[in-house]
Amino acid sequence: MNCLQLGVHQLVSQPIYRCLKDNADLRFLLDGAKLTKIRSKSWHKSRYFNLMEDCRTIMCSSKKLGKKGNTFLIDDIESVRKGRQTEGLKKHTDPDEEEKCFSIMFKGSKKNLDFMVNSKEEAHRWVTSLEKLMNHAQNLNKKQEREQWMTPMWRKYSRCGALKFLFSLSKTKSVKLAKCDTSNSGTLEDLEIEEFYSLLTKREEIDVIYAKYAKTEGEMSARDLLDFLLNEQREQATIESALKLIEKHELDEAAKQKKRMTKDGFVMYLNQEDGCIFNPAHSPVYQDMSQPLNHYFISSSHNTYLMEDQLKGPSSTEAYVKALMKSCRCVELDCWDGPNGEPIIYHGYTLTSKILFKDVIRAIKDYAFKTSPYPVILSLENHCTVEQQQLMAHHLIDILGSALVTKPLGDTMPASLPSPEELKGKFLVKGKRLNKLDAMFSNNNTTVEEDSVSEEDEAVDCKENDQKAKKAKIKLAKELSDIVIYCKSVHFGGFEHARDNQSFYEMSSLKESKAFQLADASATAFIHHNMDKLTRIYPAGSRTDSSNYNPVPMWNVGCQIVALNFQTNTKEMHLNQGRFLPNGFCGYILKPEFQRSPSSQFNPQSLTEGPWLQKKVLHVLVISAQQLPKLNKDKQNSIVDPLVKVEIQGVAADNDKKTTHHIENNGFNPMWNTKFEFPISVPELALLRFVVEDHDSASQNDYIGQYCLPLTSVRNGYRHVPLLTKRGDIIPSAGLFVHIMLMDQK
Repeated sequence: MNCLQLGVHQLVSQPIYRCLKDNADLRFLLDGAKLTKIRSKSWHKSRYFNLMEDCRTIMCSSKKLGKKGNTFLIDDIESVRKGRQTEGLKKHTDPDEEEKCFSIMFKGSKKNLDFMVNSKEEAHRWVTSLEKLMNHAQNLNKKQEREQWMTPMWRKYSRCGALKFLFSLSKTKSVKLAKCDTSNSGTLEDLEIEEFYSLLTKREEIDVIYAKYAKTEGEMSARDLLDFLLNEQREQATIESALKLIEKHELDEAAKQKKRMTKDGFVMYLNQEDGCIFNPAHSPVYQDMSQPLNHYFISSSHNTYLMEDQLKGPSSTEAYVKALMKSCRCVELDCWDGPNGEPIIYHGYTLTSKILFKDVIRAIKDYAFKTSPYPVILSLENHCTVEQQQLMAHHLIDILGSALVTKPLGDTMPASLPSPEELKGKFLVKGKRLNKLDAMFSNNNTTVEEDSVSEEDEAVDCKENDQKAKKAKIKLAKELSDIVIYCKSVHFGGFEHARDNQSFYEMSSLKESKAFQLADASATAFIHHNMDKLTRIYPAGSRTDSSNYNPVPMWNVGCQIVALNFQTNTKEMHLNQGRFLPNGFCGYILKPEFQRSPSSQFNPQSLTEGPWLQKKVLHVLVISAQQLPKLNKDKQNSIVDPLVKVEIQGVAADNDKKTTHHIENNGFNPMWNTKFEFPISVPELALLRFVVEDHDSASQNDYIGQYCLPLTSVRNGYRHVPLLTKRGDIIPSAGLFVHIMLMDQK
């Protein structure tokens, strides 16, 4: 890290320090303390942890002389967990030490840190202090971010260091920066810092837009801003809403008093939620949540227990936590007989590691409703003997308690599935059932012996080459059968058979190849099947690298539970994140009306006239990008050559992709000004995705960032597009600047 980069981190800390300088929690972290770091039963070692002066970096040091301390950034922490909530702490500490333990969980693949301290009070202090610091770091407003550039701290850092840093972003900026040091002192002083800030933040594209509407003494009055909102942004704005934007985003108090917006205020507006491409009205839960479960797309995970591939990767309760924290509402549990009579979870007939079923259920209970209050479906892939199935049922009932649905909600036999609203905070078990649900309301307790407790064939796929392994018939335990209420697994025998014989609470799971075949051959029948029944789609067992299929064609035919490998952060998971971005990111999205109405004849493969056909033209002008991250941080002169791909994913007729030219040696403020047009036939099923890549003429382009959202959540006008890492985390300060216009097709 060069001197100017160090300065950036220290400057970022200044607003945090000013906010918390008199706070006891910040002083506690700055002072630091000894923690017992735990890696195994025998590896419990004392380390000194403290927050550094930049208020963004924590250092870990030992007593070994000359050993450089390890550091990590507050920004890299995903969460801090109190107690023995990780597998490591559960294995390597005693239960009576529960309240003295805590863990720091990191974003990405960085391993978590497990600690034990001397008292529960000290553990509580570390957790609350770190959470407070994380919260302040995440909620810095744009005015504070701007102020960080203006602090005298910059005087400590030489122009040489600044040149090195800016060279890593853009050669052009590096050359121009030398002009800022007019005093030739080798450092930046006072007005030179102002000029430096102006240089870094100057955006010619915004200068042009602002000049067009700033008609009041070179600034935007409320009336000027309203004209911009009406004419360019196509918003239903009023003079009152314009005044609110000035009050919210304007940085200059004098301008604010005159009810005007300066160019700096205008930039702040464009870079925040009010200027984002994503409609903020769709950020909270805004859809009708009182429809039956089968009327929703449900965010769903496959092989949820896996952290990596499905041949030899590790299984972990942490994988369930990560999926649930991403608002996944259907998780899979592959259950097998384990030692000491305890059922285990792993990918059968492979070398993946094993975890206890009961530990998984505890983790699910703790994290199921942290990010969404709506029901979680536990999809059981059951290979256990009757005895261990009975223990599975016991753990489910004992651990989940009243949150587990063990009988229909009403006093009479229902005629349809309940709604997400009715099932808030509840768990549903998906699995085999020995009898019909109406047996619970009659004296008919006739049971049907099952040939197999699981209709899925992934385990069979895995053991086909094992001549010794024979497909065994496994009986179903009544205790486990009785808690399968609304998600009874049945074999799929075709759409006609399902229509005549399958009850609303009976659902089938289809391997991707079978599902795609049905979607191609019988799309309308598939859609009608999903109007009153649930369908789960899962990846083929041959995907040993835990890759994913494209979920969009499955959503197009109304499949609700389109299960993906959440641990594999590729395009398919980006589409899934985009699909479930609106509606409070709650994991449930109401399907379009034409996928719910019995009279609908919608066919995504062959479009005809109907309410689904709303022909539009999407105009996209890719203008510029800001502060794209370096891909090779170890190389001093590593500069990206960015290009932008704009994609539409929806029905087959709408699928399209267009690409800008690449900009050489500029990750700081590349400009394209490239126009694209996309004809759209079914906007209610379309997703818009932006991908930024580093051009490479000799090999495959490198990924920089992406953003995906439903076309129905896109806002017209000049918009900021945030960029996300492969795993879906926001890239700080980076983004695209675009102009969007969705218009009726003439």
